[in-house]
Amino acid sequence: MIPQNIKIAVDAIIFGYEKNNLFVLLIKQKSGPFSGVWCLPGGFVLDSESLTQAVERELLEETGVSVNYLEQLYTFGDLGRDPRQRVISVAYFGLVDPSKLSLVEKTDTDAEDAHWFAVNELPKLGYDHSQIVQTALERLRAKLAYQPIGFDLLPKKFPFSDLENLYASILEKEIDRRNFRKKILSFGLLHETDEQIAVGKGRPANLFQFDKTRYEQLLKENFLFEIKFA
Repeated sequence: MIPQNIKIAVDAIIFGYEKNNLFVLLIKQKSGPFSGVWCLPGGFVLDSESLTQAVERELLEETGVSVNYLEQLYTFGDLGRDPRQRVISVAYFGLVDPSKLSLVEKTDTDAEDAHWFAVNELPKLGYDHSQIVQTALERLRAKLAYQPIGFDLLPKKFPFSDLENLYASILEKEIDRRNFRKKILSFGLLHETDEQIAVGKGRPANLFQFDKTRYEQLLKENFLFEIKFA
């Protein structure tokens, strides 16, 4: 039997949203074959940790960010994706609310710098990370239609217009705002609070809050979250 010489790594595609723009968190590598190049946060899995523990550790070490939502995306293992040796990467995609967009300066890691980039203004990325980002973006857009993950990109309390703008900007399409509002409210997952915020030149808008506990209860009753877009 020929012995394997394969390394296992994890990469994190973390999305943030603010002011109608979707952002991706990148790090500038301090060393290695892509020194000085922007890449996704990530690294090799330690013998003593699970894949999830590895990606959470690398993300915290290199960027100081913890996530609201994290799921395994895909496994990338094409030959030559890492010029050093055969490396298989298990990619995770995660979401954070706007409060996490302010990064804490990190030292003593593989990352020289960490920065949020708008998804339509990404620099040239190392390895196969452009492909990984595109795969994660496609997953995000698809899941918005059948799972309420969009709320993880918003503050705890938000005007309804922010939710409308989030869907329209991420999906890059116009939405029927009247029908969208009617559909979302029909699920019974949003609580309208007495708090208000100024939105544009109109009258102040009430803030809403997503009821995650209610959503988890409905899932046990075979509840279907589904939003169809033309």
